[in-house]
Amino acid sequence: MGPFSLSCHLTERNAVKVIKKVFGEKDVDAVLQRLDRLTEDEARTTATQTLEVVYSLVQSMTAIMDGEY
Repeated sequence: MGPFSLSCHLTERNAVKVIKKVFGEKDVDAVLQRLDRLTEDEARTTATQTLEVVYSLVQSMTAIMDGEY
């Protein structure tokens, strides 16, 4: 980890500490957990959409190879 990366990490860590003090630790933890869930949901949605596109492309290629187009 370079000095810039370490500095960014420490700055982020300090920012989280300050926000927890201002807004209350429980509220911040709840928001961070919700954000984690949203990020996971977004990743699943993106993976699903990618698989749908790939599946459609494979079907089209199969149809072309079978002479249907």
